[in-house]
Amino acid sequence: MLKEIIIAIQSYAEAHRFISKHNLWKWIIIPGIIYALMFIFGFYLFWTSSGEAVEFMLLKSGIKVWLDRMEDGWLQYLFIMANIILILILLLFYFSLFKYLFLIVGSPLLAYLSEKTDSILENREFPFNLSQLSADIKRGVFLAIRNMLWQTFYTVAIILLCLIPVIGWITPLLTLVFESYYLGFSMLDYSCERNKISAKDSILFVSTHKGLAIGNGMVFYLMHLLPFIGWVLAPSYAVVAATLSISKAKKQNLFSAN
Repeated sequence: MLKEIIIAIQSYAEAHRFISKHNLWKWIIIPGIIYALMFIFGFYLFWTSSGEAVEFMLLKSGIKVWLDRMEDGWLQYLFIMANIILILILLLFYFSLFKYLFLIVGSPLLAYLSEKTDSILENREFPFNLSQLSADIKRGVFLAIRNMLWQTFYTVAIILLCLIPVIGWITPLLTLVFESYYLGFSMLDYSCERNKISAKDSILFVSTHKGLAIGNGMVFYLMHLLPFIGWVLAPSYAVVAATLSISKAKKQNLFSAN
């Protein structure tokens, strides 16, 4: 898996060179601005509602009342840490929901960018087919909803785990790994579909080659540390990098669902 993570990470540097060489910027900027605006809106909603959400959960569970009665400094410290960790997990969860919304809305543009990348790599054109495009969009929506439901299930389990003192401190890292995996999954699936791999087999392929998905998603999230520019570039760089990753995996005989 480490080899695949390295392939996915290196593909981002290759994606930048590829985009510059073939002047694909117009296909980068359009979906990027849409994504950045959605990201800003989603972060605003999180900022205005997360505190109330955490307070509600702690009050309903009785944890806050119990800690106030205990008046123990060590327990208060653990409570503060759990509060911070819970906010971090909720931030990633909010991010996840808006990420899937964008993947549904931006699916046609991202699918085209992946196809454009592949056509340049293989030096051949993929003929436009309206019925195929419609099928691709339906597939993208199906996988986005499927991944969102699975990720929500894992997030709920992680939220419960984060309430366990000390052990729960690793939960933000677990959440980030799941976030990276499912984001990378969506980016890789554009190439899987084009290689005539069914949605079922695509799920099997990505689960077999988790490193490609995790590495792709990991860099995608790291790009968000660069305000606005990183937000604009992240989604398109991710899909180009995923397409390049699949191309490299095919050359190294990794492109197999077995």
